[in-house]
Amino acid sequence: MFIPNLLSAESGSENIVRARIVVVEDEPDLRDAVAEYLGASGYDVATAESASAARTLLETQSFQLAILDIAMPGEDGLSLGRWMRSKTPIGIIYATAAGTALDRIVGLELGADDYIVKPYELREVLARVRSVLRRVPPPAEPQAAKAETTANNRRSMNFGPFHADLDGRFVTGANGTVIDLAKSEFDVLEVFLTRANRLLTRAAISEAIGFVEDPDSSRAVDIRIMRLRKKIEADPANPKFLRTVRGEGYIFSLPTGEGN
Repeated sequence: MFIPNLLSAESGSENIVRARIVVVEDEPDLRDAVAEYLGASGYDVATAESASAARTLLETQSFQLAILDIAMPGEDGLSLGRWMRSKTPIGIIYATAAGTALDRIVGLELGADDYIVKPYELREVLARVRSVLRRVPPPAEPQAAKAETTANNRRSMNFGPFHADLDGRFVTGANGTVIDLAKSEFDVLEVFLTRANRLLTRAAISEAIGFVEDPDSSRAVDIRIMRLRKKIEADPANPKFLRTVRGEGYIFSLPTGEGN
């Protein structure tokens, strides 16, 4: 099922590329309600009733964001999300039943960008969709009308043996190998790199990466930092860069002279 957005796709003579979202949910009424609401809010929305149907859909279509129900018959949403992330840089919001905190934590550890708890308000879904889409690559334009940014104009920073391309959203190691970072992990890294040597509270980090205010936001930040340390620290238990300030938050230590 595909539900196009109800807003005009053109403004004057300029094409506007709308973000594309896939909703994977086995409850038909809820699936259709979410799709129609997001479509009316300006997004192009496709739906699938199962993980199998979603896999078929992604063979021929691309999306910027997926809303995945965790508890579906057959393959569950966590497995589907892991597969999606192996194929494409897609934002993921998991939908989980109230009280299943374990599923939410596992989802975050697998690289989810956010989650919503059933039963949820459609306005909450929209708020979380907007928040995640601010952190994922925008949809490609139909024609390369804009000039490419030159290398000299790209935002980049160095730390230790690593080089971070903030515009390209990737990090390379000493030998030029690209470090495998989930979008949520890069979001956190970018916050620290652009605020190096400053104490950041969990609340400040949550706000900077666009989290909707939520009691579990602090836990989500901690999980992302834990995963990030495993990828950029030689000894994650004794970090050189991303240090904990007990009772206060975190600080990214960047020696003088680095970062340029």
